[in-house]
Amino acid sequence: MVYGIASQIVKQLLPFAMRTVMLYVLGVEYLGLNSLFTSVLSVLNLAELGAGSAMVYSMYQPIVDDDTDRICALMRLYKIYYRCIGLVVCAIGLALLPFIHRLINGDVPPDIDVYYLYLLNLAATVFSYWLFAYKSSILWAHQRNDVVSKVTLATDLIKYAAQLFVLVVFRNYYYYVMVILATQILNNILTAILASRMYPAYHARGTIQKNERKTINHRIRDLFSAKVATVIVYSSDTIVISAFLGLKVLAIYQNYYYLFSAVASMITIVFTSVRAGLGNSFIVDTKEKITKDFMSFLLIIVWLAGFCSTCFLCVYQPFMEVWVGANLLAEFGIVVCMSVYFFVNCMNVFLNSYKDAAGMWHKDRFRPLVEAITNLLLNVILVRYIGLYGIILSTIISMLFVVPWLIHNLFDTLFDRVYLNLFLKRMVHYVLATGITMFITFFLCSFVNLPLIFEIIIRLAICIVCANLILFAFYFKLPEFHSCIVLANRMTRGKIKVLGNHAK
Repeated sequence: MVYGIASQIVKQLLPFAMRTVMLYVLGVEYLGLNSLFTSVLSVLNLAELGAGSAMVYSMYQPIVDDDTDRICALMRLYKIYYRCIGLVVCAIGLALLPFIHRLINGDVPPDIDVYYLYLLNLAATVFSYWLFAYKSSILWAHQRNDVVSKVTLATDLIKYAAQLFVLVVFRNYYYYVMVILATQILNNILTAILASRMYPAYHARGTIQKNERKTINHRIRDLFSAKVATVIVYSSDTIVISAFLGLKVLAIYQNYYYLFSAVASMITIVFTSVRAGLGNSFIVDTKEKITKDFMSFLLIIVWLAGFCSTCFLCVYQPFMEVWVGANLLAEFGIVVCMSVYFFVNCMNVFLNSYKDAAGMWHKDRFRPLVEAITNLLLNVILVRYIGLYGIILSTIISMLFVVPWLIHNLFDTLFDRVYLNLFLKRMVHYVLATGITMFITFFLCSFVNLPLIFEIIIRLAICIVCANLILFAFYFKLPEFHSCIVLANRMTRGKIKVLGNHAK
């Protein structure tokens, strides 16, 4: 988690600088164009079908058993799959080339060839699969995410430094995209070298039994629905905004969503860092222990999500005004919607992380498709009537629409059903606590009327103190709170002895 968070800080702060430089050096349309290409390529990544998640999950048991031959055979299968995936992405990407211009409402910058830029972005995506992508699987399965994070941290520093240089010196967007291609290749090569040095016994060799390969193929097939849902929910918004509202509105939305995703990615680090540990727990622990751990993790995520949502509500507008200027601000109603969206999204990602760690893709295969179709239909319908509000609300509604289904699947398969009623009561408690916290904290912040920089600082301070005190008052007496203190005490090696002893 430490290295993952460090990597995410770099991945969010430096792109923040890039967006600022691009906004003032090239113009707002370039921001919209950059976001559009990212979303189109996310759609192309559907070809991955979730093969990575399926293969890493398949490695948990052989790692427990120290079965080197089986792990090597899985790596070889992973290598074959990723080579094929790269070819599919390349072929579909080239087939979409004549239609790229149709995804843009209005004019593009006069010095830009969107087809050439699209090909550069497509090449970066294809090489991410072809160049030793299978090597990273062994790091993820062994919970050595820190190695991946260190490599990403180093290559991101190189990438953003080079991009800043070409933007300021050459003012050339083509060079900006070429840097992405070069550093993607570097990232894959460095990760492969480190994986080989750390685990020299593992090579892509051998074959797995036909039955096991068939099981993995079934997992990948089941994961496809989840992959479709993820891409539609997170990428179709951008494409629909570009097609219906234009690049300027897309750039405004992406400025807000950039901060949203930057904070969300920090919380996601918690999920990705413990996923392999959860997978191991599902193999060796009882349902009761798994469920109790789940309830403790739930409180941690709810607290983080509630605090961050409160900060968004109170600090979003003054921060955006300082960053991009008053002429690129969205309405305050959009801020409210984004704050609610953040909380709902965190809950959705948390529940899906448990599903993925448990490999529970077959039972849950239809739910993501329903979510995806609901989101897409509402996007296209609501954007015509309420514009940007329709895009955000459609995502929130589609997530909430299928959450009961996901909860049912988790408690029916993974958790002890005795805890289901307790879970539902806790969720009502958490939602009310978060809503009250956001209302009181925003009310206090509304009295702050200072120059923007000082207003941001004071509002953030109010959020840190007030929001956490209110949440503490709501959660302190819960048994899960004391379980979290015990966990924190272990992680800090006894440095919070008072609360830790009380919790025991």
